[in-house]
Amino acid sequence: MPDDALDLSLVQVILEKFIPKGRHALIPALHEVQAAYGYLPAPVAKEVAAALKVPLSEVFGVIEFYSMFYSQPVKRTIVHVCNDPACAMAGSEALMKNLVHQYVGASAEASGEGVTVERAPCLGLCELAPAIMVRDVQRGHVDASGAGKLLEEFGEKPYSILGGSVHELTANCGKRRPTTLTEYTSAGGYAALRKALTMEPAAVIAEVKASGLVGRGGAAFPTGLKWESAAKEPTEPKYVICNADEAEPGTFKDRVLLEEDPHRILEGLIIASYAVGSHQATIFLRGEYTNALLAMTQAIDEAQAAGILGKSVLGSGFELEVELFRGAGAYVCGEETALFEALEGKRGFPRMKPPFPTTSGLYGKPTVINNVETLSNIPSILIKGAADYRKVGTEKSPGTKLFCLSGDIRRPGLYEVPFGISIRHLIYDLAGGIREGRDLKGILFGGAAGAFADATALEVTLSFEDLKAHGLPLGSGVITVFDESRDLRDALARLAYFFADQSCGKCYPCQLGTRRQLEVIERVAAGRMLPGDRDRLTDVGWTMTDASLCGLGQTAASAVMSALKLWPELFVENPPAGGVA
Repeated sequence: MPDDALDLSLVQVILEKFIPKGRHALIPALHEVQAAYGYLPAPVAKEVAAALKVPLSEVFGVIEFYSMFYSQPVKRTIVHVCNDPACAMAGSEALMKNLVHQYVGASAEASGEGVTVERAPCLGLCELAPAIMVRDVQRGHVDASGAGKLLEEFGEKPYSILGGSVHELTANCGKRRPTTLTEYTSAGGYAALRKALTMEPAAVIAEVKASGLVGRGGAAFPTGLKWESAAKEPTEPKYVICNADEAEPGTFKDRVLLEEDPHRILEGLIIASYAVGSHQATIFLRGEYTNALLAMTQAIDEAQAAGILGKSVLGSGFELEVELFRGAGAYVCGEETALFEALEGKRGFPRMKPPFPTTSGLYGKPTVINNVETLSNIPSILIKGAADYRKVGTEKSPGTKLFCLSGDIRRPGLYEVPFGISIRHLIYDLAGGIREGRDLKGILFGGAAGAFADATALEVTLSFEDLKAHGLPLGSGVITVFDESRDLRDALARLAYFFADQSCGKCYPCQLGTRRQLEVIERVAAGRMLPGDRDRLTDVGWTMTDASLCGLGQTAASAVMSALKLWPELFVENPPAGGVA
């Protein structure tokens, strides 16, 4: 339908509920409007701009920035095929080719299929590779040979294997459905919140500080110190945000918690809000996590009906509103200040720091932002007390940690273990070792922003201190395993493409550096290295690390730089056929 023939009455009806929130509602409004029209044509964008009082140019800027929004007509069905290393190892390229052959072209158009097949950087289903998303529904373990029936029966519903030697954070997971409020409270849920509400907020913060909990999203900043800093700020209002925008290739731990134990996350978020003195909390959810969206929506509704949220939380007089905000496809929004920009209805450009979020965060107000796994630790700390919580793990890395295992491993899945076990114990004893009896070639720690290790690192213990001493990042708990048959040049090319594709473009070191890195790595993967390419990778890598504005650019070269050290034979003009054994 031509743009000038569009019925704009529908968008006007949709926008009525978003108007009171103004610009903050821009991304949610665009999601809902696009669902109605199939895309976001110019006349519709103009109506959105007028209703929310946002300059039209900035509305177009937001639409163009986020990958889940379309400014041009698209096919009725969009199939996203994951392109990260784990899915590639599981056959995503063959799946992609079969889908294109089956659905794209004259025959598909003639039969009215109307299918678009697109590559996706990562869908967060790495343990269920290869993964796809069809009509916003995620599926894993998709059989490439069965592509012809994809739209009718498209793979297994994504539920992870749960493993490990302890089950503290994952105690309510494994039902293959969300834990209900009744089930959660029957297992002791919300007892930590009831206890917190009898304490002074400062006492809650003191307990979290004493526990030694640090952020589980990768930065490892002390959680209690972050809360204390925001609580001491005199400026009002204060905000608390759960960062559920998990998009690091190889990471899926937050997805499992969101889908299967949403009330635990909600309990941690409420306790954080009480401790900080915030009456407005937001869960910023990755746009692709549609199953998690349903689970968290249900949990919030249940909590609201039970008096756990609202004007007086559990009758305490403490008021709290929790908002669920769906992102729109931008890896950079996992960075806290870029996430604030998205919540404010803008493109997800990171901000300069300082000022830090605890002083000037969302809307310039004191803001605490913690990731899903971090908040999931809070109920345990309040119930057990800091001293008992610290009995698990190591002195400098107390508690348990969730690790996401994928790739050439016999039992890929989510593993909860105490800090301090060896990498060997996790991979070989708990996860069954390498597939098909092959030998280990490499391990990627921390996802795309991480670093490679080889078999010499197997005795390193999984703790912040020991990994740091060996030059490895704990990151968000990603462990992707590669056996001896893999050509690591392909994995490096996929990682380089990911960063070049996901760079927001705000700072030149990242914008230009990720492109130059990709160009060189593509030559490496094709066996066509030019003289000086090794030096180019090193120079570009250190420039991005030292000069980029945010963590995306600062870590974009980490995996490549580590591979240069471990496997220099990969970076030669005429590498051996089939990769390096």
